[in-house]
Amino acid sequence: MVSPPARLAAAAANVVGKVFHGGVADLRPMPRVLIDQGPNRSLYRMTHAAGEASGPPVLLVPPLAAPALCFDLRRGCSLAEHLVDAGRRVYLVDYGMVAFSDRRLGIEHWIDEVLPRAIRRVSEDAGGQGVHLVSWSLGGIFSMLVDADQPDLPIESITAIGSPVDFTAIPIVAPFRPLVDLTGGHLLTPVYRAFGGAPSYLVTRVFRATGISKEITKPLAILKNLDDRDYLAQIEAVDHFMDNMYAYPGRTFGQLYHRLFRTNDLAEGAVDLGGRKISLSGVKAPMLVVAGETDTIAPRASVERVVPLLDKAASVTFRTAPGGHLGVLTGRRARGTTWRYLDEFLDGQHS
Repeated sequence: MVSPPARLAAAAANVVGKVFHGGVADLRPMPRVLIDQGPNRSLYRMTHAAGEASGPPVLLVPPLAAPALCFDLRRGCSLAEHLVDAGRRVYLVDYGMVAFSDRRLGIEHWIDEVLPRAIRRVSEDAGGQGVHLVSWSLGGIFSMLVDADQPDLPIESITAIGSPVDFTAIPIVAPFRPLVDLTGGHLLTPVYRAFGGAPSYLVTRVFRATGISKEITKPLAILKNLDDRDYLAQIEAVDHFMDNMYAYPGRTFGQLYHRLFRTNDLAEGAVDLGGRKISLSGVKAPMLVVAGETDTIAPRASVERVVPLLDKAASVTFRTAPGGHLGVLTGRRARGTTWRYLDEFLDGQHS
């Protein structure tokens, strides 16, 4: 048990760090080198201090709107750092900023161009090995659609963390469904068309609103944990993440709104993209599916719905872990849960 004087000293040191040194979180990104680039695609290889890594490559796949730093939140609580320290060969695809000129880009752009090119380049860089996709949120949905639609891609396995499939199982959107139905599904159509998508500031506000209770109690929580440097660092890192949200391209947002939210296509196992139907039963790679126990954006029921739909996958492992939508991926408790599940899953593919 830490003595009161020790806690007071720790609190004082943390206050000095926050006031005079810009914070206590180490937000330095993991060292990386750019190996490929194209429209909405910057592909990085994480570098190892001890030299070149070996073994099968792991490609980190972020969702749209959220910055790729979701996988590299802060030193000490970075999934990328964890994987690199474990000696794995780690890659990251970053979509970059979304501009108004990108408003005509649809889901097809990411599953036909961005991710397939990144996967092939990673495999090539790793000597032709199969690629393990580790994805979060919408990145998991994109990863599954890519595998289902392009079976020739060198995909070795897919990990989908916090990836919602059944949108009727998301309580925070339930109040809007009657209004959406009343307007024939056109409630948001004029808005996203006018803005060319969902603006980054709106994405940030919606993301914060899902954790409104924590936002309200955050000042009190900071005071209560003023002596806990790791706790304070995590809050700083999450705030930094929130301040760097991106926009959704207009057409992509429209597809997500109409095909996933309004008609809930994926919950039935397939999505129709302009007459092109992609079924989740086409996924053949081994799957690890992880749901956050307190995730309001992708609650367990919404995530777990995908398990019976992956009936042709080589294997499907479903796990739950503490945390909300971001926390299940890179919260402080994810280090002993989600990351451990991922390590066991990746190791099991080559045992």
